[in-house]
Amino acid sequence: QVQLVESGGGLVQPGGSLRLSCASSGSIFSFYAMGWYRQAPGKQRDWVATITQSGSRNYANSVKGRFTTSINNAENTMYLQMNALKPEDTAIYYCHGDTSQGRTWGQGTQVTVST
Repeated sequence: QVQLVESGGGLVQPGGSLRLSCASSGSIFSFYAMGWYRQAPGKQRDWVATITQSGSRNYANSVKGRFTTSINNAENTMYLQMNALKPEDTAIYYCHGDTSQGRTWGQGTQVTVST
């Protein structure tokens, strides 16, 4: 079974940038769509972004214009470039990949935006 592993989280000041990675243990072509969710303390998991193998991308209004997701097929990795970070972006970020058999989740990576 293909696994997804996130990395790249950490502590950053408001206005800063981070790039999250979501590495697949198998071919990333096995997923027809991939994306990101986030979960802040005490809140539900919220959708952040989706990208399809055809290159179509969609973003939540709260991150539109600041976050960009992409896929590097050669590296079997999806990325989330996060710019102009705000304290309200603080959360655990989870990546996922979708196949005809269902959804695979990564383990999550913590992003903290604070002075």
